[in-house]
Amino acid sequence: MTRIGASPFAFPEFSGATRRLVLWNLFAYFALALTGLAFPNLAISVSFHLAFFPSAFLHGWLWQPLTYSLVHPTSALLGTLLELLSLWFVAGFLENYHHSTWITGLYAVSVLGTAAAATAIYAASATLGFSLNEIPLYGCMGGIFGLLVAIGALYGDMQFMLFPLPIGIKARYLVAIYVLVSIAMLFGEQKMYAFAQLGGALAGMLYIRTAPRRGISLALSEGWYAVRNRYYRWKRRHAARKFEVYMRSQGRTIHFDGKGKQIDDENDKKRWN
Repeated sequence: MTRIGASPFAFPEFSGATRRLVLWNLFAYFALALTGLAFPNLAISVSFHLAFFPSAFLHGWLWQPLTYSLVHPTSALLGTLLELLSLWFVAGFLENYHHSTWITGLYAVSVLGTAAAATAIYAASATLGFSLNEIPLYGCMGGIFGLLVAIGALYGDMQFMLFPLPIGIKARYLVAIYVLVSIAMLFGEQKMYAFAQLGGALAGMLYIRTAPRRGISLALSEGWYAVRNRYYRWKRRHAARKFEVYMRSQGRTIHFDGKGKQIDDENDKKRWN
């Protein structure tokens, strides 16, 4: 767990994408917890269907890469609290410098990259015949890892305070430690989990290198509006050409430019004035 900023007791701003991400996860946690109190078997079934299993995903459970990050074990309250605090800190830090849509896109891509990496190593194990313990993925650590990698890549000289120790460490070195721990885990029993974490980090790195400055969603919306406006301009030009043909049949000649706007004719003006 890390603290960011000059003051060891300062919390980042709780607004925008940071607030939405934390509240979504909190809502999902308490919804599952309340369901577990009233209907324990239903809560277990919901957790099983929403967590990410590569084998289930390959057999048609296509929603799992989108839902597993919202599944938090209700029995591990402290772990969930630390996870969401980490999400608050890293997302809040990045939101001081980037648009909220960029933060949301980075988090989503990192979550999906984590699931894609888990699927890749599971499929490779089945093809190559090496043993792999399939464990369910849940929680938002993949997304947090992607956000943390972004901090290390873009703000590597930023000093972090390691909680609870009064020791400062640069962001790039903190990220390197996380990556080395995940690589070391590849030689243990949790190969799939470690590889998935690295996949989330790689997805986050690709996002910050290739994504538009204000986020993919905003770029897509701007692209959509550009396509729509081109369509409307084409309709206007098409209508202008039809109107030219009609006016010629009435004995008048008018012209429109490439944007469908009428070109004033001096002789025509004199005729009507």
